[in-house]
Amino acid sequence: MVVNDRWGSGTSCKHGGFFNCADRYFPGTLLPHKWENAMTIDKHSWGYRREAPLADYQTPEELIATVVKTVSCGGNVLINVGPTKDGKIVPIFEERLLQLGAWLGVNGQAIYESKPWTHQNDTLTQGVWYTQREGKVYGIATAFPSSESIEFGAVQFSTVKSVSLLGYAHSSLAFVKADKGHTKVTLPHLTPLMPVKYAYTFEFELK
Repeated sequence: MVVNDRWGSGTSCKHGGFFNCADRYFPGTLLPHKWENAMTIDKHSWGYRREAPLADYQTPEELIATVVKTVSCGGNVLINVGPTKDGKIVPIFEERLLQLGAWLGVNGQAIYESKPWTHQNDTLTQGVWYTQREGKVYGIATAFPSSESIEFGAVQFSTVKSVSLLGYAHSSLAFVKADKGHTKVTLPHLTPLMPVKYAYTFEFELK
């Protein structure tokens, strides 16, 4: 059994097996104590709202970005969906969970059993978050770059043995040394038939 910090007055963010602090809590940095991001697919409610417009639901990109950022900073994610009064999960919630599941089916090795890396996010290229697992570093871009390459400021070129994109099984990606020793990776040409979407995981095998 794991106890959060919502069991008494003055306990929030101070006492418990993990800190919850507030709904949709995201510190944006690595914390010394385990924590959780308790959030909802409906941006405004923990229950089911018949009148909710589509804009009130997290898009798959937003949902996956929340998971990526939370795990990168060492947190756990609790994702809530509000059932109807007769206990059904409506199609919009089902679709989002299936989309998240499909993404994890391709990119799960960067999430499951991963640990925070020395850098949580990339200060050079916005929207890139890092995890590590079994000696490999994963740089997850929450949006596909508009140029033909992506530069990872937190990954030193001298430490990289190879780079690949999860879900793109053709070959390793070409990479070169950029300014200040950063790693610049050439992007592959993706097609709609490839299972690579929403967020893009670059796997770095280090020397």
